[in-house]
Amino acid sequence: MHRYFVYDVFTETRFGGNQLAVFPESESLPEGALQSIAAEFNFSEVTFIYPPSDPNHTARVRIFTPTMEIPFAGHPTIGTAKALADMGHGPDMVLELGIGPLSCNAGAQGARFTTQAPLERIASPDPALVARALDLSLDQIDQSQHAPTLASVGLPFTLTALKTRADLAACQPDMAAFREGAKAHPQGLDFAQFAYVREGDTCHARMFAPLDNIPEDPATGSACAAFAAFLYELEGTPLALTVQQGEDMGRPSTIHLSADGTSVTVAGQAVRVMEGTLL
Repeated sequence: MHRYFVYDVFTETRFGGNQLAVFPESESLPEGALQSIAAEFNFSEVTFIYPPSDPNHTARVRIFTPTMEIPFAGHPTIGTAKALADMGHGPDMVLELGIGPLSCNAGAQGARFTTQAPLERIASPDPALVARALDLSLDQIDQSQHAPTLASVGLPFTLTALKTRADLAACQPDMAAFREGAKAHPQGLDFAQFAYVREGDTCHARMFAPLDNIPEDPATGSACAAFAAFLYELEGTPLALTVQQGEDMGRPSTIHLSADGTSVTVAGQAVRVMEGTLL
């Protein structure tokens, strides 16, 4: 039998934020079962914790979506760091992820991680295709500062500004357009879409990855990390932002971001909701 915890991440309140299952002792789990376990939970991600390769680090962490293993994701990193803190680790820790070691801090105040991974601008998807993927008209996309951009600091997302909060609320994933986008941009994996509206230092955002069995994600730290790095590169000045995500699906999330040109920090709270045993 294998113990697991379920956390709601990027929220201070149970039943908000993004759900995460954490297996704190994964060495005895069969390798072939990991993907099936993640699919059984059907959360955006499940994490499996192992002893670190480097004894100076805290843990090695593997992250699975319902359909694949991925090298990095934000809310699993925040939630796993908080779980490790609740288990007595930290507050400072280093997690070994698929992108390499990542510095984290976690405690009662929540958790944060800092990445120095460089921003990778992968492609400029056709704005009309992005509009179709979001079931919007082309004139609902705001291209005054930038066109839709496929970018990554470890996991790729198309970053798209919309004109109004109502436009953001109107988004609906169009599977045919997502399949077309994934075929046109295979380096973007599942053509995941991060759409946002900015109001000063606050952004309202939604993220859709239906090809990865994630119709909508309540909180996406990896997309937010790419977003912060992208905005810094676009504007050339240090920034501090709060991203409100998940509001339109009834799981409000709050993600705090900062970027200074050398690193991006993602921070938020996480709360344990339940625990159980995998038979």
